[in-house]
Amino acid sequence: MSETSASSPSAGSISVLYIDDDAGLRRLVEKALTRHGFVVHFAANGDEGLELLQSQRFDVVTVDHYMPGKDGLATLEAVRKLPDPPPVIYVTGADESRIAVAALKAGAADYVIKDVDGVFLELLRSAVAAAVEQRDLKRQRDEAERLVREGRDRAVMLLREVNHRVANSLQLVSSLVTMQSAEVKDGAARDALAETQGRIAAIGQIHRRLYTSDDVRFVEIGTYLEGLVEELQHALKGDGRSHAIKLSAENVLVPTDRAVSLGMIVTELVTNAYKYAYPNGAKGEIRVRLGREGEGLSMCVEDDGVGWTGAVGTGSGLGTKIINSMARAVGSPVEFDREHKGTRVVLRFSAE
Repeated sequence: MSETSASSPSAGSISVLYIDDDAGLRRLVEKALTRHGFVVHFAANGDEGLELLQSQRFDVVTVDHYMPGKDGLATLEAVRKLPDPPPVIYVTGADESRIAVAALKAGAADYVIKDVDGVFLELLRSAVAAAVEQRDLKRQRDEAERLVREGRDRAVMLLREVNHRVANSLQLVSSLVTMQSAEVKDGAARDALAETQGRIAAIGQIHRRLYTSDDVRFVEIGTYLEGLVEELQHALKGDGRSHAIKLSAENVLVPTDRAVSLGMIVTELVTNAYKYAYPNGAKGEIRVRLGREGEGLSMCVEDDGVGWTGAVGTGSGLGTKIINSMARAVGSPVEFDREHKGTRVVLRFSAE
């Protein structure tokens, strides 16, 4: 049978389940704890205590080590397996420090050593109060973390929706450019529209990747470039030109801003190669490679065409300005391989 103190619970009372087979000590604990406003319940053994825990909630459980049936450690283990278990204070004898250590390792919030001078009762009261305080602090922290997670998840969801809408809007703009290009008779104007479409694709692909990404701060650059190359291939076809664009890229996570810059560089270099590398109706291949190099990354865009006689660094066109600006953004010089048969442009940069 369990015993309950005669004190009635008051608002804010702390309920304590004290599990101990020593009836005399239970009475002393009742007197000491109720004096300080605790509501005390008792169980004479571990099984009885666990039965009480199944039927009602307690703020703290105090368990003695030596009991018939389940000993204190077995009872502690069973309590810790309960859903949302209360903190457990473990009670041991004066020469049982190794048992106290075992109890702490098993999940006890604290331990108190019995004595004959009565200090044990005051220590027990302090331990119970501290355990409740720590439990409340943990609940507050858990609640704060939950709210932070929910806020973050809402922000990510909203950002994904924004990226989704932006990507769709850019796709619409790209389609309008395609329609306009079909109506234009002037070759230079069509080329300008194709370049514009490629630039739109570079930005649109980023937003498409972001609304399907778990972390909008980073983009898998290989997957991004794959989608971008497909769109460039579609946008640049025309006027009898049909060059293969081959991609070989490691799927490295890079910051979103860096991915945008790399996408713009690829767009400009591929567009330039598509237009000028293979003149007079000749067909050829354009290759884009990105991979690890030492502690950083390198990206190469190359063709086997007539070669680029000018230099990006001294050009005056819009494409040249975009390449230079984006290269500065990723912290890389624009390197030309003069020994390559066609045009080969290489950038080396950090992945971070």
